[in-house]
Amino acid sequence: VQLQASGGGSVQPGGSLTLSCVASGRLYSDAVMGWYRQTPGSVRELVAVMSESGNTNYGEPVKGRFSISRDIAKNTVTLTMNSLKREDTAVYYCSYVFSAEVFWGQGTLVTVSS
Repeated sequence: VQLQASGGGSVQPGGSLTLSCVASGRLYSDAVMGWYRQTPGSVRELVAVMSESGNTNYGEPVKGRFSISRDIAKNTVTLTMNSLKREDTAVYYCSYVFSAEVFWGQGTLVTVSS
């Protein structure tokens, strides 16, 4: 499985960004796709994930501000980030999970700064 993420960048506090990730290669049904993030010296933390059936799970810091969606036919997962805060600054990683296997994208930097 290969994951290609796009959409990172810089934004002012209160702004919005959208991240997208496309999966390719040998894909599986019932895989969970989503996003995690990491800052230097910290562990990678959950942002949001979504199953093919539409079940979602959000990390507490982003609930009510971020929204995840999937296009199953296009093997794509999208993260819409609103009301961004400085503490949302991190490298965001696309994830693809099936059974016990986890695949990661290359990471895309999101910087929230005035």
